[in-house]
Parts: sequence; C-alpha cells; structure tokens
Amino acid sequence: MSLPPRSILITGASSGIGEALALSYADDGAILTLSGRDEERLRLVAEACVSRGGTVDARVLDVRDQDAMERWIRDTDSRAPLDLVIANAGIARDGPAASDAGEDIRTREMFEVNLNGVINTVLPAVYGMRARRHGQIAIVSSIAGYRGIPGSPAYAASKAAVKSWGEGLRGRLAADGIRISVICPGFVSTRMTSKNHFPMPFLMNADQAARIIRRGLEHNRPRITFPLPMAFLAWLAGALPPSITDWMFARMPRKE
Repeated sequence: MSLPPRSILITGASSGIGEALALSYADDGAILTLSGRDEERLRLVAEACVSRGGTVDARVLDVRDQDAMERWIRDTDSRAPLDLVIANAGIARDGPAASDAGEDIRTREMFEVNLNGVINTVLPAVYGMRARRHGQIAIVSSIAGYRGIPGSPAYAASKAAVKSWGEGLRGRLAADGIRISVICPGFVSTRMTSKNHFPMPFLMNADQAARIIRRGLEHNRPRITFPLPMAFLAWLAGALPPSITDWMFARMPRKE
C-alpha cells in the first residue's frame, strides 16, 4: 500500500464519482484541485470539501481545451506537486439523434470529451511526476469498454480507448515511478445514469464506488473493475466471438 496522497487533482468533480472522491479525500485533509463545467454544482462541492477539512481550488474548465488544461495542471503542480490525478470527466449521451447531423455531433463530442479530455489531463500531469519520479494517475473508463455495444457505440468505444491506453501507460511509465490504474465501473447512481430509462443491474451509489476506487488505488491495482458479477459478464462478453454475442447485444436498450 502507498502513503495517502496529499495533493490531488480531479476532473469532472461537480457530480457523481468525481464528487464522491473529492469528498472522500477531503475527509483526510487533502489539497484538492477540482474542475467541472457546471459552476454552481462545482462551488457546492468545493464548499462541502472545505467543511470536511480539505483545501480546495475549484476551476470551471472544459477538458477538451488542451491549452487551458495544460496551463491549469502545470500551474497546480508547481504550487502543490501532484500525488494523484484522477481523469474522471466524461459524458454518456449516445444513441440516435433527431437527425444525421445531430448524431454526428454527438459521436464527435463523445470522443472529444471521453478520449481527448483524458489525454489532455494525463499528459501534462506526467511531466511533473516524471521529473519527481513519483505520482499516481487514475483513468476512469467503464465496464462498457470491454466490448462494443450497439446501444451506445461511441460511449463504449471511447471508454475502450482510454482503458487500453491506460493499461499500456502503466507498463510504459512504471520505470519513471508513475503508477497508473484504470477504473472500470458498472452502473453508478449519478446524474448521467439518472437519464437511463432501462434496468441497471447491480446499481450502486457513488459513495460506495468511491470507497472501492480508493481501496484499489491504495493497493496500486492495474484495473479497478466493479461490481464483480458485472465485471465477469463484461469480460465474458468481450472474450466470446461476436457470432455468439451479437444477438444478445442487439436486444439491449439504447442510451439516448
């Protein structure tokens, strides 16, 4: 187990898993650097973290803005060298839109936020950590990244991309003293999943998810996947040939 991180940066901290992790680390008196796109929700999260004993710098940022993200992360790292960076920001709006143009916009936005947003978070963090030969990065993917899903193809593909990239980075950066973990949650009760109008098996709350993630990061686990029954089913679906699984996935509901 590693020592508890003191300086932590979290993207997508204004709700869901990002908010739950920020509150959890605030209980330990951590120095928190948080970002989100909703100014009011981010302000409320920051205030709650301060009330729990954390030191907070919250910033409204779009993870797609490469230059702004690089300036923000490098500035943060120069003031409070980062121990842990959690690339959590993401969106889940997928599926058919009202027009072909609308669907095209949705698909491109999904990759810009879920993939480029992670890249824009991780690469600037690596610079400082590599120089110190110390640091940890958590990349939030999804169980959906184990296999292409007809109901949410762009979401699954974007999460598969960051999952694969993070797993590769773990081995590439290990010699530099940087630990990488990929987080693959199932259904977690958040603002995003509240829009799902279909059954969500093994649904858990964000606080429970944060506890599992923290425990996995403390043990430097390569992949933190939960809940276990759903993780097994996702692994099995990805391992079986499409000729067997296509019929099953074709009947799954679409994420709108």
